[in-house]
Amino acid sequence: MSSQTRLTKAYQSAQKIHFDDDSKFIIFSDVHRGDNSFADDFANNRNVYFHALSHYFDAGYTYLELGDGDELWEVMDFDTIFEAHRQVFQLLKKYYRENRYHRVLGNHDMVMRSKRFVEKHLHSYLDKITDQEVPLFPGIQLPEGIILQHRENEQEIFLTHGHQAEWMNYHGWKVNRFLVQVLWRPLQIFGIGDPTSPARNYRELKRVEKRCKRWILNNRNLITIMGHTHRPRFPEPGEIPLFNDGSCVHPRSITGLEIENGKISLIKWHIATTADGTLRVVRNLLEGPQELCDYKRT
Repeated sequence: MSSQTRLTKAYQSAQKIHFDDDSKFIIFSDVHRGDNSFADDFANNRNVYFHALSHYFDAGYTYLELGDGDELWEVMDFDTIFEAHRQVFQLLKKYYRENRYHRVLGNHDMVMRSKRFVEKHLHSYLDKITDQEVPLFPGIQLPEGIILQHRENEQEIFLTHGHQAEWMNYHGWKVNRFLVQVLWRPLQIFGIGDPTSPARNYRELKRVEKRCKRWILNNRNLITIMGHTHRPRFPEPGEIPLFNDGSCVHPRSITGLEIENGKISLIKWHIATTADGTLRVVRNLLEGPQELCDYKRT
């Protein structure tokens, strides 16, 4: 199965969500929630991420998480991740309760393709105080893609993780997971990253983007938003409409995409120092806002 076939399969099986110009979405990917150890890349940005998501919740946004939300290559036990970042999951639970949390599969959480795994770990959790099972994300679905379709002009936006563009990260993910567990996780503690990851291998990153661009051209310039490479992308109108929200494991910052008022923007949240020496979490606009209708299909 080629990368083009895998991306088409993700599109054809995608969950469809209708939206209009009053809809508001925040898109993050590659959160990589881990076990809060030295190897947990998310731990450094947890407070930034929590503040940003709290802001978007209060502002009425729907949260779309494009894969690799949980680091299930380095950490085999989801319950360990849940306990390490319980506060974050409680916030995600609030989103889900209002039908404002949707996520797709990535290569690092591919184990969630198992319906049994999802039912056991995501539908509920054990409250250690009451010793009772409490709902977390009951009935949650984890497709490979999401299609946002505008109610009036029927414009479509395809969202997926992007690992479909790589054979090893799609079909051979169990091998990659094993290598990460026995080789790269111990080295990561000493600051050595996995060179096979497209996030750290520029040549592989370019190959992934090239394959995704080819798929977009073969599908009449369909707006496509992905993650996986950790490199933010924000094309100009007239260019191939491949967007990337970046990741939540950048050094001391997270990046994402906002959709609001029929426009799309690339944003960054990070910790800044005020004049009096106070630290606070701030949002910066990196690109946009750009009208979605400017990215017309051919």
